[in-house]
Amino acid sequence: MKSYKLRAVETAEYLKAHINKSPEIGILTGTGLGNSLGSIDIDVSFNYKDIPNFPVSTVQAHLGKLLFGGLNGKPVIAMQGRFHLYEGYSPADVTFPIRVMQELGVKILILSNAAGGLNPDFKVGDIMIIKDHINLTGSNPLIGHNEDSWGIRFPDMSRAYDEKLALLAEDAGAKAGIRIQKGVYAGLKGPSLETPAEVRFLKTVGAEAVGFSTVQEVISAVHGGMRVLCLSTITNINDPDEPVPATIEEIISVAEKAAPRLETIINDVAGRITF
Repeated sequence: MKSYKLRAVETAEYLKAHINKSPEIGILTGTGLGNSLGSIDIDVSFNYKDIPNFPVSTVQAHLGKLLFGGLNGKPVIAMQGRFHLYEGYSPADVTFPIRVMQELGVKILILSNAAGGLNPDFKVGDIMIIKDHINLTGSNPLIGHNEDSWGIRFPDMSRAYDEKLALLAEDAGAKAGIRIQKGVYAGLKGPSLETPAEVRFLKTVGAEAVGFSTVQEVISAVHGGMRVLCLSTITNINDPDEPVPATIEEIISVAEKAAPRLETIINDVAGRITF
């Protein structure tokens, strides 16, 4: 079987043969948020299933398309849909696109996700800028052999989320009149949603939003030297004292309604990024 590194290089070379300009910014959208990429001037798109070595999305509202094009003057690569541990994918599978982006020369990664709110001040539909995370998945994409050409064995995670990018996003939201929050994201494995006791635990350890993605990709991106911005759409509020059942359909509906606001922020940030 080909090594992880070799597969990533092979996939990057395949993509390079079909694009005109190497991307500087990578964008990865979460559940129901694929339409937040409407501002991209698309040069070429691929279905995940047609890309060598690429995993395939199996979750509702993950479109499974890889886009190359321009966003506010910047060349970008953008994913409409991601991969999750709960789908049965390994951490290496989940983060494979990040390594492909790294091989393509991407220096900045912008992620989005749908998350449950834990902070009582949050409201459904808010956009939360992730300022830190708690990895409760029980997994880490750096376990095993370290690929030295990608990053050091023990990457520092004290500034995993880039403060300058976060400020750009906060300013973009303020200009557009978009309600912005900042907080700590807890990443769980899923797919079952949280019990009231688990919600109490998460709040006790300092989490302000919770979801089933993001932390694996961020760890790999930081390992690879990328600057990271992550935006969570708060799709429901978890109150352990008055729990309200949440359905995937409701979560997707809220995310889809938030997608235009997310698009506004991402577009503004991309236009003001300097390298």
